[in-house]
Amino acid sequence: MYYVYILSSINNKVLYVGVTNDLKRRVYEHKNKLVDGFTKKYNVNKLVYFEETSDVNSAIKREKQLKKLLRVKKEQLINKINPLWIDLSLQLF
Repeated sequence: MYYVYILSSINNKVLYVGVTNDLKRRVYEHKNKLVDGFTKKYNVNKLVYFEETSDVNSAIKREKQLKKLLRVKKEQLINKINPLWIDLSLQLF
């Protein structure tokens, strides 16, 4: 399975869109700052949205679509499934 996901900072000011084949591992890496880059620099590690697909090309295409969206559109997407912006990773661990 492949996952397209959105992380936010603790105060929901910063959003990050990513793709992975192992959501649990990837969120763990973000939370523990194991990978240098944007999420580590801006402390973005709260999983607020994800989608699942069995096709890697669909996942990559969807990630690109989400990255191009205006922030307000990303917020609307998150609000549909997670209106309280809770950390969905709590369900993974």
